[in-house]
Amino acid sequence: MNLRPEEISSIIQQQIEKYEAKIEMRDVGTVIQVGDGIARVFGLEDCMSMELLEFPAPGEGSEPTLGMALNLEEDNVGCVLLGPYTHIKEGDMVKRTGRIASVPVGDALIGRVINPLGRPLDGKGPIVTEKFRPVEKIAPGVISRKPVDQPLQTGLKAIDSMIPIGRGQRELVLGDRQTGKTAIVVDTIINQKGTGVICIYVAIGQKASTVANVIQALTERGSMDYTIIVSATASEPAPLLYIAPYAGAAIAEEFVEQGRHVFIAYDDLSKQAVAYRELSLLLRRPPGREAYPGDIFNLHSRLLERACKLNDDFGGGSLTAIPIIETQAGDVTAYIPTNVISITDGQIYLEPDLFYAGIRPAINVGLSVSRVGGKAQVKAMKQVAGRLRLDLAQYRELAAFAKFGSDLDKATLARLNRGEHMMELLKQNQYVPMATEDQVMVIYTGVNGYLDDLPTEKVLNFEAEFLKFMHQNKPEVGASIAKTGEISKDTEENLKSAINEFKQNFVSMLT
Repeated sequence: MNLRPEEISSIIQQQIEKYEAKIEMRDVGTVIQVGDGIARVFGLEDCMSMELLEFPAPGEGSEPTLGMALNLEEDNVGCVLLGPYTHIKEGDMVKRTGRIASVPVGDALIGRVINPLGRPLDGKGPIVTEKFRPVEKIAPGVISRKPVDQPLQTGLKAIDSMIPIGRGQRELVLGDRQTGKTAIVVDTIINQKGTGVICIYVAIGQKASTVANVIQALTERGSMDYTIIVSATASEPAPLLYIAPYAGAAIAEEFVEQGRHVFIAYDDLSKQAVAYRELSLLLRRPPGREAYPGDIFNLHSRLLERACKLNDDFGGGSLTAIPIIETQAGDVTAYIPTNVISITDGQIYLEPDLFYAGIRPAINVGLSVSRVGGKAQVKAMKQVAGRLRLDLAQYRELAAFAKFGSDLDKATLARLNRGEHMMELLKQNQYVPMATEDQVMVIYTGVNGYLDDLPTEKVLNFEAEFLKFMHQNKPEVGASIAKTGEISKDTEENLKSAINEFKQNFVSMLT
């Protein structure tokens, strides 16, 4: 095959015309030290705080390991690694992404289980959304907020009656391990069915089996249809545990800015604090009390301040947060518990002694308080539960003294009897949240003495049968309470006659 010179020159000319110089500008640095999930990188002078950096991939075909810049020092960048890092070595190239740590947001996430970087963990395929939000954001200012004025019903009699939570509130749940903290959150999520509230459960440092149990419980009750789970289990690197609650808050804020209502639970922030302490010590930040860094208070305050009720000019959405803190041996005066108590709008303290005595939820009424929710409490609940807290607090005090004395006057015995029956009435099984009107009718029977002459062990049986009777024979009483949110004189008369009618049958059945 002979090529003529003019053909060769025309081919070369075409190639020259088609040639495009592609120059990719990338800001790159070099790993100078790596270990324990921390890398120090030299050469990234323009790196931003919280920026994501690309490290070499662990193998062919896999995604690059991401890192997040936390320490911007004079001669290097201290970076925490958000994935496998054993393959990274000194001298490896690191690329800037120009992107602050962010998470995908939007309706595509509802019903999904993701990690704090937004990657799916549920095997249901990729999450299709084009919107991303930075995990860190400055909380809304005072001008855009409004006072809490709508209730967020948990479905738990003890909470909705005595420690009510409003939409936009931050209510801390604290207690020792295995005292029912997660159970309160799961019941609250189940109770939001049909209310339009989107729920986000952030699992921080939990066992994978615990998270799987929560997902199963929500799926069985149809609650995953409006729930997002952000999971950073105990096996994940500390940086993922650290950013998990911020990622959850960023996902929630997307809905809040659309004027929707969101409930978010952080389970639990004490494990996040431990993860942040680990990172800070490895980055050589100066330790403070209990070896936590000096900004540990800011860590939680800048997260929890993002929960709020926006005013109508900003859409009127709300973000209600329930952070969970695990105490050691019931010590609520420890460093992290007192920090978070001072940030939140109230706390629900779960006491191990009550839990082991079979009182569940094991809420200590004396140490628990809601500083805001009373303003958003349903009027009907205020009418019946107004003196409930005081009665129970006095009962706990009298019960402690009654152990030492045998001769008690009639008034004291009556108060002890009433308290005992009310403690029994406030017991509630897991996964069975109760409608507000049912709670009101049940508590009405207790505070007005209708249960005082019943055997204590029959109280919960009375409750179940009474509600069945009301739903079947007197549905208009519950419907009136649900519609108006209060107990009118007519409704109260109907309720009294219904209680008397049912009680006669119930007592005759007992005898």
